[in-house]
Amino acid sequence: MRKTLTARLTRCVLVLGLLLTAAGCGGGSGPDRVTIMIPWSGDEFQAFYSVLTAFEKKTGIQVDVQVTRALTQQLDAAVTAGAPPDLAMLPSVGAVHGYAERGNGKERRLQPLDVPTDAYLEPFRGLATVRGEVYAVPVKVDVKSLAWFAKPATGRSAPPDLGTPGTWCLGLESGPTSGWPGADWIADILLARSGADFYTKWLTGGEKWSSPQLDEAWTTWRALMGSGVRGATVRNFGEAAAGMTTTPPRCSLAHGALSAMGFDKGHDHDFVTSSPTRRLEVSADFVGMFTDDNPGAEAFIAFLAGTSAQQLWVDQEAGAAFSADSHVTRYATSVQQRIARMLRPHSGYTLCFGAADAMTPDVSAAFYRAVLDYASAATRDPGRFLADLDQVQQTLGSSPVPRDKLCAGPD
Repeated sequence: MRKTLTARLTRCVLVLGLLLTAAGCGGGSGPDRVTIMIPWSGDEFQAFYSVLTAFEKKTGIQVDVQVTRALTQQLDAAVTAGAPPDLAMLPSVGAVHGYAERGNGKERRLQPLDVPTDAYLEPFRGLATVRGEVYAVPVKVDVKSLAWFAKPATGRSAPPDLGTPGTWCLGLESGPTSGWPGADWIADILLARSGADFYTKWLTGGEKWSSPQLDEAWTTWRALMGSGVRGATVRNFGEAAAGMTTTPPRCSLAHGALSAMGFDKGHDHDFVTSSPTRRLEVSADFVGMFTDDNPGAEAFIAFLAGTSAQQLWVDQEAGAAFSADSHVTRYATSVQQRIARMLRPHSGYTLCFGAADAMTPDVSAAFYRAVLDYASAATRDPGRFLADLDQVQQTLGSSPVPRDKLCAGPD
């Protein structure tokens, strides 16, 4: 049942009070606690923890972090059992829309949020809105359609030849989400070659996986990887990208977002866009709220949505984060500044949300599995894998995200 206006105003007063009572909280003792489930480790966790610590110092509210690499499975189990965390970093925008539609039985669906989002850039702002209400906040964003290479010791960086097979640092192993690097690459090729219109029709069920355009994207990816595809299904993504830094280098190019790279964040490496068509895959980590009786959780999500916390997150060099908040404009390195400009309005780029992240988690998992099977198959014909994915989509449905929300820009 929707909260009454009185209840909403009362809640807002409580949240505001929690954000302003740092001086009188007595070091955070007492009943004020928030639980949040996240998938991050390493540098990404450290960047998030710096933001979390600032919130705890400001409010005295204690945040208990639940870290899991199998976030989809753990969150589904907790929601189904009626014992979700207060907050969770949602694994995909497909999950945002899926959880916002739930609410039957013992499942506790996402709660609508009373946070301003007018300052957020598209497509991120619209993706977090369901039926006219905000259900999640994009706490950090990134650009996936980047090809990375080592800067030369002297002279200007020369754009690499992206069409050369066998020079890519390819690793598909990534724990419960193994296969995602190939899925991102394939979707990137599809977006570049077939355009945003076809891309969004495919994601929302208007085009089949077994279409000629998808077949071409899969075979192009496999040919581009060349000999690098051998052993890729068991090669960790981060370890593969680090192959550019070995002596001698094991590979010369890596594909993906800056935050996913294991090398120094933009100091010793440079990038070009992997698409010549100015169409880019983008991604975001969204935080949503699963309980409606914890003002501390509302205070934390309001804090995370604010410009100060967004800038603090961006300032953490280890995390290499970007913000969808249009008021966040300070980035440390020239590489980060160039990526951030791609996300701005009037950049000339079409920004489309990553395909796998727009799907429901179960369809994404099938996509990843098919990539692994195709990479290890003797044949370069993806036909049977695409036919299987048609069956999966017929059974589980297409992306729950409205087609007009998936892309933003001039395409």
